[in-house]
Amino acid sequence: MSQLRRGCTRRQFLATTAAAALAPTFGPELARAASQGIHTRAIPSSGERIPAVGMGTWITFNVGGSTQLREHRKRILAEFFAHGGGMIDSSPMYGSSEDVVGWCLDRLGKPDGLISATKVWTRGMRDGVQQMARSRALWGLDSFDVMQVHNLVDWQTHLKTLRAHKDEGKVRYIGVTTSHGSRHDELERIMRNEPLDFVQFTYNILDRWAEDRLLPLARERGIAVIVNRPYKRKQLFQQYQDQPLPGWAEAEAGAQNWAEFFLKFIISHPAVTCAIPATSQIPHMRENMGALSGPLPEQKTREKMARYVAGL
Repeated sequence: MSQLRRGCTRRQFLATTAAAALAPTFGPELARAASQGIHTRAIPSSGERIPAVGMGTWITFNVGGSTQLREHRKRILAEFFAHGGGMIDSSPMYGSSEDVVGWCLDRLGKPDGLISATKVWTRGMRDGVQQMARSRALWGLDSFDVMQVHNLVDWQTHLKTLRAHKDEGKVRYIGVTTSHGSRHDELERIMRNEPLDFVQFTYNILDRWAEDRLLPLARERGIAVIVNRPYKRKQLFQQYQDQPLPGWAEAEAGAQNWAEFFLKFIISHPAVTCAIPATSQIPHMRENMGALSGPLPEQKTREKMARYVAGL
């Protein structure tokens, strides 16, 4: 079974009261990480804490059998873990991504910071069981930390299987996902009526529809939230990378670049557990992981951030 991240980033910050409070519950390594500035969030169903920035693998890790491209992804993963990363999210839908992730993890010596998250994306119980077994083989794991029903495909069937797998120790946490901002009503019904550990959907500084019902409902129901498409794919950078950060960005939002600005807007929401940006560039990974450290904006500043972006 993979183990949840207990590492830290390179940036150093003074210990806080919250960090000290973690020590007796989660051990010295997580307490040390918190004291050095890494932002962690609790999984409501267990109280276990995970880094608030993870990594997605859609497109970026779908590189087939090229050894050169796989070696580059291995370096990206090494950078991810070196800066405090934990959750890696994938899916059988993502082409060769699961195979490439497993290849990289094997060559990195199965980092103990890994929080493994993938999905079942097929119809029927038998096919679902076979697909999840294949995912375990591709990742080189006996079990996953998080298994999710991808885009609600045959979710009634798969949730029954996932509950059984949880009892059997094949998965620690179960959930469902959506993307593209679709099927909100159905997702809301599932969140209200099914016992879930995680839910995954789209949320970013422009796509804020989740603030109306889904994020409050997740807090009410005690469901951890994974945020996909935090950069609206690449659109936020395409729209704003040539625009200046506001002069108050670092002082009020703790953001030194656009990546931190966009990610800190997301992970500062009290219902968000982890955002999973994807990248194929090491410098971009460093920027992503920078959001794990330093101050986070308060609600008043979050609204100021959103207004600034909307006005550009």
